[in-house]
Amino acid sequence: MSTDDEKPEVPVVPRTRAELRAAREAAAGAEAAASEPVSESAAEDASGVDTPDVGRNHESIPRSGASTPGADGGTSVTSESAASVAGGSAAGGRSVDPAAEREAAMRAAMVEAAAAAEAAAREAAAPAPDRSPRPVRSTIRDPFRPLAEESPAHPSDENAPRSSREERSDEAKRASPASTSDEDVSSRAARSTTEEPTARPSSEEPPRSTTEQAAASVSQARTPSRRFLLALTAVLGVLVVVGAALGFVSLTQGPRITNVQVAPAEAIESSGSRVILTANQALSAIDASQVTVEPAVPFTVDAAGRGIGIRFTVPLDDSTKYAITVADVESTGGGPSATLKAHFTTPASSMFILRRDVSGKDTIFLTDLSGENAVPVYSHDKIDDFRATSTKLVVSVEDDDLSKLYVMDRDGKNPRELKLPGKGYIGSIQVSERGGLVGYTYSDKEISEDEGRASVLVTQSLSGGDKPKIAEVGGEQTSILVWQFVPDSAAMLFIDFNGALSLIDHSTDAGVQSLGLAANIQGISRGTYTAVVERVDGSVVELNLADGSEQPLAASNPDYGSAITIVPFPGGTLRHVVSVDATGYPNGQAIIRVDDAGTATSIVEVGSTDSILQACASPSGQYAAVAIAPDLAKNAYDQMLLPLPENVETHLLDLRTGKELVALTGFDSSWCATAPHY
Repeated sequence: MSTDDEKPEVPVVPRTRAELRAAREAAAGAEAAASEPVSESAAEDASGVDTPDVGRNHESIPRSGASTPGADGGTSVTSESAASVAGGSAAGGRSVDPAAEREAAMRAAMVEAAAAAEAAAREAAAPAPDRSPRPVRSTIRDPFRPLAEESPAHPSDENAPRSSREERSDEAKRASPASTSDEDVSSRAARSTTEEPTARPSSEEPPRSTTEQAAASVSQARTPSRRFLLALTAVLGVLVVVGAALGFVSLTQGPRITNVQVAPAEAIESSGSRVILTANQALSAIDASQVTVEPAVPFTVDAAGRGIGIRFTVPLDDSTKYAITVADVESTGGGPSATLKAHFTTPASSMFILRRDVSGKDTIFLTDLSGENAVPVYSHDKIDDFRATSTKLVVSVEDDDLSKLYVMDRDGKNPRELKLPGKGYIGSIQVSERGGLVGYTYSDKEISEDEGRASVLVTQSLSGGDKPKIAEVGGEQTSILVWQFVPDSAAMLFIDFNGALSLIDHSTDAGVQSLGLAANIQGISRGTYTAVVERVDGSVVELNLADGSEQPLAASNPDYGSAITIVPFPGGTLRHVVSVDATGYPNGQAIIRVDDAGTATSIVEVGSTDSILQACASPSGQYAAVAIAPDLAKNAYDQMLLPLPENVETHLLDLRTGKELVALTGFDSSWCATAPHY
């Protein structure tokens, strides 16, 4: 309760310039009114307005006596509190000071004017009532209001019926001094709008009616459909234009290549590899005369539809770029002709070689032609022989004084044993990659005049899925002197102990074909189906295995005499010759390269102390591998089933230049069709 000396507390609220101007005008009006005698009833009328204090969380101004609840559930200042502020009640018996009364009235008028202005601003900022969902309230804080004042003091006032707020607004308007101008009220309303906690953010759209929302949903649903139709129409239009352009180009430019299929690694290993050119349209008939290959290599052509197949009848050189040209190619539908061009490059060559070690394990190596990158592939205590295909290795070994045969991957992994016809020994193993076969000669361990098989020719699948099959002549198993697979086929050419030369082709049912008598099979040329055979009279002929025709092997120029062995390769032969002195004693050996024209060139020569064991050509005839046993008198033979000198070197040569590339320790190059002979 206040005394005469105390002044009532007035909440301190930060004001803008408009509010201060309104407060000053209200104070001036109150002072003018105070100059007149103020009655107790007037004081009651001036102080009977609900004045929520926004600066103190809507707490009422402290007063003496009882209080009455306001319309909004708060506490109202009654006439009793106004009298107390003026200096006490009339019942106290004290006189009323006119100056104090005027000051109290001025203060009350200022508070009432501020409350009225704030109520008007709230009323102006309040949205019109509707049934649409209320927007989420903004949490933006008024920078001019203390943190304790950010939330409304009376949440119930926010949700109160609009009629209650309108009534309080009307009371505030009646209580406001008449000097408050519309301009000041408008400015305060604008400021209050920015301070209103429930104001909608500027980025938020006003609520829409249910009908507007439904229309918007329908419009949004239709928009993707229209966009999809427009995009689809555009894509179809582009496709039509591109198709028409391509059709025009094809009619004006002629056929062209769209794809090239080739296996370069296989092409240097065996004959029969193919290059398939695919054009963008069906082609007219293609003749072999329209096709050229550089560097030159024999080939055949097979074309149909959009494809042109070029089959090389011999293996290709390694590390070589081949260019293919097909001239005057026309479409079946007419139009201009075109020249088709393609090219590919073959990889570098590699080879397998066997190295025996009398004090350790024998090992098969895979090496490049430099010999610097040799990799061990397979090792065993005793390796007699081996052969290689593009995917497999076939190795014959000795185990417990018996032969065993293994097939494995080229890297030596996944070895599996092939079942032999019995317990015995095998030799002269060879492989037919085209037929998927391995062949060898087999002899039983126990042989007598009445029992046992000696050197019979056996074939079986590399997969090991069948039983060994023994070749027969005239319905009987026969002993074989020498034999060879015909390159790039499943056929075998062999000579039995009676000297009969025969051919068996496992790919046909023709049976055994007799080709006369022969003393030796020197070799069979790749891609030509032609064998070099020594007849029993000592003559050497080129025998056509397809029709049985033959012709003498042409002598070389210069003539180096009779050859011990002759190995054909694409483009010529390698001939092993021996020179003798006047007494007939051998005084040297040489390997002579003879081309198809008969021109002879010596590529390797050794003296009387060394011995040439074998000479082989690479599949394309690009290189040669020559096995040499140096210092033969001091080079002891091992104790294997296939005995060879303990020290053997393999010399690699470039047959095109005659230059030696490298000398490797080992023998039995995978380029050779058979093992070396001692």
